[in-house]
Amino acid sequence: MATVSAPGGTATADALPLTDGFHLAVDALRLNDVQVIYGVVGIPVTDLARVAQASGIRYIGFRHESDAGHAAAAAGFLTKRPGICLTVSAPGFLNGLVALAEATTNCFPMVQISGSSERHIVDLKQGDYEELDQLAAAKPFAKAAYRVDRVEDIGRGVARAIRTAVSGRPGGVYLDLPAAVLGEVIDAATGAASLWRVVDPAPRQLPAPEAVDRAIELLAAAERPLVVLGKGAAYAQADQRTREFIETTGLPFLPMSMAKGLLPDDHPQSAAAARSLALRRADVVMLVGARLNWLLGHGEPPHWNPDARFIQVDIEPTELDSNQPIAAPLVGDIGSVMEVLTERSKPGQVKVASPWRQELAERSAHNAAKMADHLKADPHPMRFYGALRAIRDVLHEHPRAYVVNEGANALDFARNVIDMQLPRHRLDSGTWGVMGVGMGYAIAAAVESGDPVVAVEGDSAFGFGGMELETICRYQLPVVVIILNNGGVYRGDGANTASADPSPTTLMLHAHHDRLIEAFGGKGYRATTPAQLATALTDALASGRPALIDCVIDPTAGTESGHLADLNPRGVTAAAADAPAKR
Repeated sequence: MATVSAPGGTATADALPLTDGFHLAVDALRLNDVQVIYGVVGIPVTDLARVAQASGIRYIGFRHESDAGHAAAAAGFLTKRPGICLTVSAPGFLNGLVALAEATTNCFPMVQISGSSERHIVDLKQGDYEELDQLAAAKPFAKAAYRVDRVEDIGRGVARAIRTAVSGRPGGVYLDLPAAVLGEVIDAATGAASLWRVVDPAPRQLPAPEAVDRAIELLAAAERPLVVLGKGAAYAQADQRTREFIETTGLPFLPMSMAKGLLPDDHPQSAAAARSLALRRADVVMLVGARLNWLLGHGEPPHWNPDARFIQVDIEPTELDSNQPIAAPLVGDIGSVMEVLTERSKPGQVKVASPWRQELAERSAHNAAKMADHLKADPHPMRFYGALRAIRDVLHEHPRAYVVNEGANALDFARNVIDMQLPRHRLDSGTWGVMGVGMGYAIAAAVESGDPVVAVEGDSAFGFGGMELETICRYQLPVVVIILNNGGVYRGDGANTASADPSPTTLMLHAHHDRLIEAFGGKGYRATTPAQLATALTDALASGRPALIDCVIDPTAGTESGHLADLNPRGVTAAAADAPAKR
């Protein structure tokens, strides 16, 4: 506990040692094993970051609060501990709130700590500096929101935020620390007594025995069973238990994008290459940390077998039956559920029929051959598959590298081409499909792991957080950014027939993103062929230093909205915009 100056002067030798809200907040975080804070400083939290650094907590300063928040969210996913984001009041808070809402939607544990104006001024709307009722603004978008009104409650507030963020279904928590509370002075002994360490913030939750038996019986009776692994299964870090259950039963599995690597993508039971067939034909589907939301077509035909019956493993009971009837709900934490399932399933009780295995294998082989044809093509200018083949081949030699991926076509193509061998090594735009998470995720992966990170970005998606290249270089992080640059949102050949302005989807086709990182001391590369890209990526990874590869893609490559064109209504105006101009 630090001793601080008393109001009006330094404490005398006979006075009690004092502390303040800044030191108490940092001490509470340290007591709960917080090792990194991601943020943007300013009034009134700058000294909080300074005190944190002096205490041994690493502070990673960003150029924009949304990127800092996305980094904290990714840190939560990777570590199962709440990632901490520090923001200033009002506008800075609102910038961070975007990431807090994203973390809550993705079920990532995160705590956003913001300074704020004095309550008596805010409540009477007297017009304080950056005045905003931040607690009220945060509540609809977070799992929970708390405000500390007394310096002696800072420890309680931190404890509440940490437990709430990781317990049950993880999510984002907002913690409001008003400027007056941060600056309030208290005697050090009283302050120390007000802090505590949270014990077992995410306790195990075991499923009911009858629920386990119901699920096993349903799987045992299935003709065409399927396990769908979601990012919740990856977050659980129950890797060995999950793998043991799948391999013991022989069940085919389908990983969602951020669950790739939980079992290796080339595992013989993987149905990833036969995804459409597997969903359309499976008669019993076991969802493990996956939700029947839009990413899985809400469990509805034509994507799914209309007669499919669902088993769902989830820690949140209200998730069950949200889209389809759940025949066998398994409520509990994934590690406990998988352990009990393995223990209670008798050897040979769950059998996967040979015709179903053969059907999936044949479709997988057929689709793999089609993919191989795409990847063998070497058109000029370069297209997505050629670039991603080069990236994939280099990454095979670097299995510990984290892959961050965002964009429209950049995301859709990459998740089908780049295989993952290790869990939690792929980070992408997740449940909301939000663009702009890439730079924050990449920084967090590098900070939390120390391993190399390769961020595969669409040129549009990169633009949301591109200034964080300076952050990457300032902290000398082993991050390689690859921009699949086709000069546009979706593609770069859009036309505006009404005026000389660029079309709504057009970006600067001849931009040199490689020069951006050179301005900050990193290494820039420009690649126009797969061979050049492979050489550049190999060199960048070997250096272990910040790098960016501007990968020039054919501007006609890509489709509007990626694989989600059906979600993009196209009326008469849109259709006319694509039609040739009449002369």
